[in-house]
Amino acid sequence: MKDSIILTNEQINHKIKRIAYQILESNSTEKEIVLAGITGNGYILSKKIKGVLSQISDVNIQLCEVKIDKKKPRNKIVTSLNSIDYKNKSLVLVDDVLNSGTTLMYGVKHFLEVPLKRFKTAVLVNRNHKKYPIKADFKGVSLSTTLQDNITVKFTEKTAIAYLD
Repeated sequence: MKDSIILTNEQINHKIKRIAYQILESNSTEKEIVLAGITGNGYILSKKIKGVLSQISDVNIQLCEVKIDKKKPRNKIVTSLNSIDYKNKSLVLVDDVLNSGTTLMYGVKHFLEVPLKRFKTAVLVNRNHKKYPIKADFKGVSLSTTLQDNITVKFTEKTAIAYLD
């Protein structure tokens, strides 16, 4: 196998739990938090974080799917919630891997058009080679990789794995 495992299922579950606690601590006075997951793995990750938050807190967690064309992020971004549903609320934008920062950057831009009470970002894997000055407030693991390396996260119904390929 050429691929190098970065995070096993058990490690990913631990990271998700830690991210959930960090989100809760950062929003300790909030009654509601919106988890906005970027379509695909970002949305799956946001659902898993919601599951942990629901177990450890009675804060109302609202999920929002953020549809961004990762190949053409300047195209129109669509969310599963109307902007009125997250206006003046605490929002966490979630994605699986922060690679170049492009997807998160355009996601941030979209949400900045609506006044928010608090805005944070969360990723499972943070790469240290970014094109844009964007950072993840909550991250599972940070890695220094080469620009040619690719990090893949695979979620199935019951397991997850992150690897370098």
